[in-house]
Amino acid sequence: MKTLLIICDGMADRPIPALGYKTPLEIADTPNMDWLAKRGISGIMDTIAPGTTPGSDTAHLALLGYDPYQTYTGRGPFEAAGAGIDLKPGDIAFRVNYATVDKNLVVTDRRAGRIQETKALAEAIQNIKLKGAEFIFRSTVGHRATLVLRGKGLSHEVSDSDPHEEGKKPLKVVPLLQSEEGAVPAYPIIAGGVRKYVMRRRWAAKTAKLLNEFSQRAYEVLKKHPVNIERAKNGLPPANYLLIRGGGVVPHLVPFYQRFRIKGACVAAAALVKGVCKLAGMTVVDVPGATGGVNTDLNAKAKAALQQLQDHDLVLLHVKGSDEASHDGNIKAKIEIIERVDSIINQFIDSFDFIAVTADHTTSISVKNHTADPVPVVISGPGVRTDDVRTFSERAAAKGGLGRIRGKYLLPIIIDLMGKSSKFGA
Repeated sequence: MKTLLIICDGMADRPIPALGYKTPLEIADTPNMDWLAKRGISGIMDTIAPGTTPGSDTAHLALLGYDPYQTYTGRGPFEAAGAGIDLKPGDIAFRVNYATVDKNLVVTDRRAGRIQETKALAEAIQNIKLKGAEFIFRSTVGHRATLVLRGKGLSHEVSDSDPHEEGKKPLKVVPLLQSEEGAVPAYPIIAGGVRKYVMRRRWAAKTAKLLNEFSQRAYEVLKKHPVNIERAKNGLPPANYLLIRGGGVVPHLVPFYQRFRIKGACVAAAALVKGVCKLAGMTVVDVPGATGGVNTDLNAKAKAALQQLQDHDLVLLHVKGSDEASHDGNIKAKIEIIERVDSIINQFIDSFDFIAVTADHTTSISVKNHTADPVPVVISGPGVRTDDVRTFSERAAAKGGLGRIRGKYLLPIIIDLMGKSSKFGA
C-alpha cells in the first residue's frame, strides 16, 4: 500500500468579506480535491491543539506523528538540516530572514521584497570573522537563510532579533536566563544545580553578544553590497539586514521507520520542511525548479513524488505558495496556487493507494499570519469509511466522518488504513 500526503502550507483560511464571507478554498475550482472528498472521509484537524496557533515547524512535527511538546527544541536546527548543513553536538542553529531596514534601522520589509537571488549576499557574509565561535551561514529559499554557531560555551537560550512586524527596529538579542544577585535560580539547587545554572547564563550571554556582533557586521556588509545598491536603484527593497530567530539544538527524534515500520520520502523546497523530514530519517528529495514560492514548479514536484513510489511507502509532498500568498494578503494568488495544486492531483490517482490532503495550519488573509483555526483534511483510498461530504473546504470538512482530530493522530490513522499498524494489547 502506497500513500501520498499533500500538505498545502497555510491553505486554510477564515471567511473573507471580499469573497462574500467564503474562504479561498471555498472559492477555488478544485474538482480533484472534491473527487477525493466524495470517495473518502473528511474532518477538521487541530495540528497542535485547539486554540494553539501552530508554527510551521511544530505543525510538521505533529503531522509526522511526533508530539511537538516533547520533541521541539527550536526552529533553527530544522532550517539548518534542510539547508544541507551537517549539524554537530553543541551547534546552535537559527532561522534568518533577509530584511530591509531604513537609515534609522527601522524594519520596512521583513522579507526584503521576497528577494529570490541571495547567493552573492551569502558569500559576502561568510567573510565575516567572529571571535569566540565559528559560524556557518547559508541562504536557502527566497528571503530565507540559516545560521549555525559552532564552538565551546554556546547556548540556544537567547532571544530573537526579529521584531516580527514592520515599523519596529530589530531587537537586541539577550540571554533568556536572567537572575538578580541573590535570587533563587530557576535551576534546581541540587547536584551542582547552581553551578550549572550560572554556566548556562554565562553561555547564553556569550551567544547573545556574538549574535549582536554578527548582526552589526552583516549590516555593514549588506548595506553597501552591489546587489543591494542595484535593487535600490530599481526601486526594490534592499536585503540589507538579517533578522535572527528560532535558536535551537538538534532534537532527538525516533527515526520515522523505527516508529511506524514504513519508509517515508519528502518532496519539498522549503528548508524547514526538508529539515524536519531529514532529522526524522526520511529520504529528502531536491527538486530543480521548485522554489517554494507561488511560482514553484508543481509538475516537477509531482514527477519527483511519483519517482519515490518504488522505494517508499509514504511520500510527503509539501507546497509553500499558499502560505506566502496569505502572509502577503494576496487573495488572488492564494486561490491560484490552490487550483494549481488541485490540477496535479489527477497524476497520482492511479499510482497511490491512499491520498490525503491537508494544511499544516491556517494562515489568515485578513490577519496575514497563522491562526489557531482547525484545518480541513481528507483521506481517500480502499477501505475508507466514506461520509456525505462532497466538496473539500473548511466548512464542508467539519461535517465529515473523521470529526475533529489532533495533528499527531493523522499519520497513525493513515498507517492503520494501509494495514501497517500494530495491535495495542492482547
